[in-house]
Amino acid sequence: MVRSIFPGLLLCVLIGLVAVGVERVELLVAGRAWIEALVLAILLGTIVRTLWSPSKLWQPGIEFSAKTLLEVAVVLLGASLSAQAMAAAGPRLLLGIAAVVLVSLIATYAIGRAAGLPRKMALLVASGNSICGNSAIAAVAPVIGARASDVASAIAFTAVLGVAVVLLLPFLAEPLGLAAGSYGILAGRTVYAVPQVLAATAPAGALAVQVGVVKLVRVLMLGPLVVGLSLVRRGDGREAPAGRRLPPLGRLVPWFVIGFVLLALARSLGLIPELLLQPVATAAMALTVLAMAALGLGVDLRGLAAAGPRVSLVVTLSLVLLAAMAVGLVRVLGIGS
Repeated sequence: MVRSIFPGLLLCVLIGLVAVGVERVELLVAGRAWIEALVLAILLGTIVRTLWSPSKLWQPGIEFSAKTLLEVAVVLLGASLSAQAMAAAGPRLLLGIAAVVLVSLIATYAIGRAAGLPRKMALLVASGNSICGNSAIAAVAPVIGARASDVASAIAFTAVLGVAVVLLLPFLAEPLGLAAGSYGILAGRTVYAVPQVLAATAPAGALAVQVGVVKLVRVLMLGPLVVGLSLVRRGDGREAPAGRRLPPLGRLVPWFVIGFVLLALARSLGLIPELLLQPVATAAMALTVLAMAALGLGVDLRGLAAAGPRVSLVVTLSLVLLAAMAVGLVRVLGIGS
């Protein structure tokens, strides 16, 4: 088993290391990573796949990285979620953001389907845009059985437009009449990654704490989404035939979703030492980068190009909707002013 997966796994590790190296160069040169290692890993994997088609020797390791390592990364992601952080955000903000996430998920999925995207692709784009970008797409993909090309398309175009939002969002604060705190809510609700949120709010002042709370609450919606999608997909809403038992939990919900929930509970109950939280988060990111490299190695560029315009349209419309709902949340609840 180990010998069979070693060549492909090593290839994914090499691509992942190059992606992380390029991200480090970005940080040194520009002071920030405009293109994250996750996206770079997919792009590099796709380039390698375009120039060279891996033989059967490489396939076991590539498949292991794309499936098993990604599922382990999803489990470890549970350690970054905390019920205490949700409670600290306050009930109005928590309920408001939960409602916005739900509306955004439904609306973006509907937009995607109307634009002709396949069901799984529409779900990936909706999850990424509504919650936390790349991490949400990576977590949802194995639950719904998404293809590598769908994951690559969703992450690639979400990342590109995410950078555009970081650049353009600061110019909206004054025309919309948003105070510094209100703008922080808007940025935390619209921009995907935490580093991008901080970059978008930098021109408005020291809003890192407030924005961090908003962003964290948004990320915490990932848990219910992953469990919900798993139940919908595996349960299929049908009753067990007479005389037959219902399937055990392990068959109804994938093992990595159960692990995700258990690790999140352990974090909330204080069972995970603080000194382990950062190493676990680093391990989750490293495994996700390897999985993204593997997904890139399975991408057919023709399918990616065909989905490009439609995915871009859906992501753009979804971002506009997110921004509008975020401004509405600030106005209605009167928070952040």
